[in-house]
Amino acid sequence: MSTKHSTTVIVAGESYNLKSDMTPERTHEVAARVDREIAALAAHPGATLSHRVAVQAAMSIAGELFRVQDERAALATEMRALSSELRRWLPPAKRVTGAQAAQE
Repeated sequence: MSTKHSTTVIVAGESYNLKSDMTPERTHEVAARVDREIAALAAHPGATLSHRVAVQAAMSIAGELFRVQDERAALATEMRALSSELRRWLPPAKRVTGAQAAQE
C-alpha cells in the first residue's frame, strides 16, 4: 500500500489541500506547472480566470503528456529495431534476445 502525503498547494490564487502518492515536493512541482499554464491562458486579452481556463489548462497539459508518451513509444520502437540490427553484427554465440537478456 502506498503512502499518501497531504500537501497544501496554491493554484490560481486558491489554496488546495491534496492527498497524493507523490512526494510533497513533486506535488508542488505539478501544482506550479498547472498554475503557470492557467496564468498563461488567463493572460490572453479578454480572458477571465474561470473553470473554462482551468479546463483549457488541463487539456493543454494532457495534450503535452500524450505527445511525450507517443514520442516515448516511438523511441522504444526505434531502439528495439536498432537492437535487432546490432544483434545481427554480433557473433552467433553472443546474440541474445531481449527475453534471454532479462533472464540473466
